[in-house]
Parts: sequence; structure tokens; C-alpha cells
Amino acid sequence: MSSLRPFCLKPWLAAPAAAALLLLAPASPSRAQTQAAQATPAQPADPASAPRPQTTVAATSPEHRGITARAIDKVKEVAKSAGDIFSRVPCLPSKGGAKAMGSLPHVASKLVAGQPVVIVAFGSSSTAGFGASSPEFNYPNRLAAQLRKHYPTADITVVNAGVGGEDAPEMMKRLQTQVIDVHPDLVIWQVGTNAVLRNLDPGETAKLVEDGIGRIQAAGGADIVLVDPQYSPAVNQRGESAGKMVKLLGKVAELRHVGIFPRFEVMRDWHETQSIPVESFVIADGLHMNDWGYACFAQLLGDDIIRSVGQIKLGVNVPADVRTYRPM
Repeated sequence: MSSLRPFCLKPWLAAPAAAALLLLAPASPSRAQTQAAQATPAQPADPASAPRPQTTVAATSPEHRGITARAIDKVKEVAKSAGDIFSRVPCLPSKGGAKAMGSLPHVASKLVAGQPVVIVAFGSSSTAGFGASSPEFNYPNRLAAQLRKHYPTADITVVNAGVGGEDAPEMMKRLQTQVIDVHPDLVIWQVGTNAVLRNLDPGETAKLVEDGIGRIQAAGGADIVLVDPQYSPAVNQRGESAGKMVKLLGKVAELRHVGIFPRFEVMRDWHETQSIPVESFVIADGLHMNDWGYACFAQLLGDDIIRSVGQIKLGVNVPADVRTYRPM
């Protein structure tokens, strides 16, 4: 990874501001109470169907109705655009090869038995969804929608446990309460980017992640998939550290027999092989993904999860430490 080529930061496309949308998007009433605050809704909720507030002078004024109507229209516009986000730039699998993510026996067994499936998306700001124009476009929401569409009769909950600015040291402090105590069937752990940006020792980060995996496995045997750093200008400026981090996380996944989604290589393929401009998937800060980036990341990750579950349902158990190459 020492050959990683850093980018020179230049003007990127600015991410759309959506503070009003964040306030308008209601929580899904169908999720369990213990996860309602973080559970990902199956589809964007329609604010028009939400309970009406008690009548007040402000709520009945023409000016207020105009602002509310415009905001609702904007939410509906965002919801509609989610369906055709790949119309201009398609989300294609890697033209090269990627390491097999490994099978997900815990999730597969739950789906076969018709039991509820709980997935925890654990990570930092790119899990929380910084840079997305609305909550619908963060990767856990996009992933939840894809999995529910593929398994329409399954009860699938995706909990977003992303906190901006954190890496392994901070994540370990909330591992018990926000991951283990939720009793997940699958943990998708995105980690390593902030360690690179903060000049933390990649070896120390890898050790903490390995310890965390051990705790999750000891608590109930949930399936685990690691997600390594993103390919972006800010990360590539620290190419040597990023390369070490990607390599060490891959080694941890292999040693602990868990899956890994190679986000760095997938995003590099977008730019270097598929010739997609970096500003098409990274916002102006040169670090975080935009709506398209999150959507394509979620799509490819979801494809891998569906494929891995399918292997188990067909009776083909592929351990996560088997590193075969295949089209993603």
C-alpha cells in the first residue's frame, strides 16, 4: 500500500444542507422500543402522515403553512431521488477482484427460521452519515432498504451506532452498551479512518479491534464484518499510514475468522478503474462520502451480505478466513 497516490485537495462539489429535513424526518413506529432511537426505517417516512401537532396560532398562519408545505415537498423530493440516484452514474461492481467476505451463518440461520434479524452498524461519521443530504442517504438506511427489499417477509432492524470523530479507543468504551447489549446478529464495524487522520499507531488500532471482536464473539457469536478506511483525498494524503491500516485490518479479519468489506479498494476502483471523478463520491471536505458514495457503498456491501447468506442457505459454508477472489 506504500504506492497509494495522494490527491491534491481542490474544489469539490458541496454537500447539500438538510438541517430542516433532519428535523422533519419522523422515527419508524414499527421498530422495537429498545432500538427505536437508532433503528433504521425501512423507507423514508412521509411527514404528511405524521400525527398533527396541537393547533396553535403559528401552525394556522398562512406563512407557517407555506413553509411547512415547502419542507414536506423537499422531503418527498429527496425520497423520490433515492430511487434513481444511480441514473447518471451507475453503481458497478469491481472490474477486478475482491476478497470473499465469508459466510454469515448467524444471520442466515435467523432468516431461514423466520426470526427477527438485528444488525448494528458501528463506526464513526461515515456510519452516522456525515455528508449525506438527509438521513435516508446514510449507508445504514440504504442497506436496510436493500435487505428488506430482498427479504420482504423478514423482520430486519439496522441500528445506526455511528459517532463522528471516533476511532477504536472511543468505540471500545461504548462497545458493551451500543453493540453487545443490543444482542445483534451482525455487526458491521467501520473503523480506522480517524486513526489515520490522528496519526494513531495502526498496530495499536488493530489490537483494539481484535480485542473488540473477541468480546463480541464471546458474548453471543454474532457475525462480524469489518469495513476499512475510505479512499479519499484527506486519507490519501497519509498514504503510508492508510496502507498499513488497511493491511492490518485485513490481517485481523483473517486471524479472527470474520468478514471484511474492502472499502478502500472498492472506492479506489471507482476512481482509477471506472474513471469516476472523486468529487462524484466525496464532498467538499475531501473526506466524507456524498449521497452517491454512501448509496453505492451500501449497495455493494448489501450484495455481499446477500451472497454470503445465500451460501449458507444452499449449504455451502465458506469460512471468513478463506480468501478466494471473485467479482464483487
